[in-house]
Amino acid sequence: MRLVFAGTPEVAVPALEALIASDRHEVAAVVTRPDAPAGRGRRLVASPVAQRAEEAGIEVLKPRRPRDPEFLERLARIAPDCCPVVAYGALLPRVALDVPRHGWVNLHFSLLPAWRGAAPVQHSLMAGDAVTGASTFQIEEGLDSGPVYGVVTEEIRATDTSGDLLGRLAQSGAGLLAATMDGIEDGSLVPVAQPAEGVSLAPKINVEDARVDWTAPALRVDRVVRGCTPAPGAWTVLRGERVKLGPVRPTPERAELAPGEIAVQKNTVRVGTGSHEVVLGEVQAQGKKRMSAGDWARGHRIEAGERFEPADPAALPASGEGVK
Repeated sequence: MRLVFAGTPEVAVPALEALIASDRHEVAAVVTRPDAPAGRGRRLVASPVAQRAEEAGIEVLKPRRPRDPEFLERLARIAPDCCPVVAYGALLPRVALDVPRHGWVNLHFSLLPAWRGAAPVQHSLMAGDAVTGASTFQIEEGLDSGPVYGVVTEEIRATDTSGDLLGRLAQSGAGLLAATMDGIEDGSLVPVAQPAEGVSLAPKINVEDARVDWTAPALRVDRVVRGCTPAPGAWTVLRGERVKLGPVRPTPERAELAPGEIAVQKNTVRVGTGSHEVVLGEVQAQGKKRMSAGDWARGHRIEAGERFEPADPAALPASGEGVK
């Protein structure tokens, strides 16, 4: 089939690679978001998908909006049979959806109808799911609600961050998307409507969502930190300044420390939560590089009884009160 691939970030590149490598399909063009400022100099940089397409000599389209007349005219001239999509980042209007005869087919990183929306992997981790996966589905005007062509599943490991899990799903999902294109071409795949039950939403995780609530149970703290790693990055506040946190390790012991209270023992830094204590991994103070928690604690001369500031000050017990 003649394809126009739509995608923007690094996670979409494996799927583009799989379609370029296919001997059954031609990637005639790529649609991606416009160049965006990046780095300290804030210079405009092409998306990872655009860079890979340019390396392969594939035409790249960067419409400001997918309803721009110039883009729609060019898309119609290319005349794709199908448009596979991975994390493109913009809503597609009906006039664009109607161009390819087989429509637009999205690779979404959840087992639909679970976790429809912009951040399915993050929400799956934060919810404590044991299994997730990827789905290919026909795009319609609803939010990730179209009929499904196929799925792959992926076990969520105890130490997975959203970056780890998304990396694996990008690879397995690339194979699924290529197989879906094959099945559409030969007529062996027919999309099946999503069930009405089991729908959950996964809106974008913002910076405030990534703030650690130390009054929550240790498992919840662990899941939030892993779900927000690497983006937007879990954080807390000490001495009025933000501190970014890498993944933590819950301990089996009930907390003797109050929520947010810090205890330093040689290279180990423990923090109290609403249940068990957690051991900090890497820490990044404001304006500093990421470092081990032990190095951070020594550099900041953490004092006995010092605490990270609570997300909700009213929920914090008095000094010295642990959670039983």
